[in-house]
Amino acid sequence: MFTIDKYIVAESLEQAFELNKNRRNTIIGGMLWLKMGRKKIGTAIDLSALGLNSIDEDEDSFRIGCMCTLREIETHEGLNNYFGCSLAKSVENIVGVQMRNLATIGGSIYSRFGFSDILTVLLALDTYVELYSGGIVTLEKYLGMPLDNDILVSIIIKKDSRKILYSSYRLSATDFPVLTCAVSNKGNKWFTAHGARPMKAFLNVFELSSSPDDDEINNIISNIKDRTIFGTNMRAGSEYRKTLAGVLTKRNIEAILNGGNYAD
Repeated sequence: MFTIDKYIVAESLEQAFELNKNRRNTIIGGMLWLKMGRKKIGTAIDLSALGLNSIDEDEDSFRIGCMCTLREIETHEGLNNYFGCSLAKSVENIVGVQMRNLATIGGSIYSRFGFSDILTVLLALDTYVELYSGGIVTLEKYLGMPLDNDILVSIIIKKDSRKILYSSYRLSATDFPVLTCAVSNKGNKWFTAHGARPMKAFLNVFELSSSPDDDEINNIISNIKDRTIFGTNMRAGSEYRKTLAGVLTKRNIEAILNGGNYAD
């Protein structure tokens, strides 16, 4: 539940940025999580008139505007073709289509939610965040930055031909995940991201030989689990999450090595 004193449809990013400098003011998107808290908003700043709801593709990257909904990402043909439906898989269990038609990628990434499925899969890709004032930074760096009044303008995913698989474990369909896991691969370089630890997603980077055996994979997974912090909440304990991380990571690594992807 929240109340709004004033509502403004921003005419430019500059105007929105200046308005957002006031701590009482708030950028609004789908407002799904905003309405779950108690807040008195001085000025609600609407970005819907700024053309930030498109997904643009060129030879080098995809650029996703901050006002794009999770449903638009889920059904985008170009994203699904290039990334083997991994982005679609990362959002398909988020409540239902009605909610995914409202939730924006900008709100999802700006908030750095620990339970975010899509944050996990984006972290395992070559992803960047475009900020109005702060410029373009890697998603990994952005996750470590404090919340401020800057505006997240777009998400940029580079086309670097890496293979990626995403998986998650839930106690029931549409519930928050117990753990999320994305694994990607480019040459001998591998990337694993684990989210819902229950903290925000964390990235590990490592190398495997061109034809790794079971011992090599198990040693890497053991190192990943040692470097990653897992916590406890009402859905699972830290040791359970740590064990689950090893299982999901190994499954995804082996599936990539065997040429599997969600587009098959």
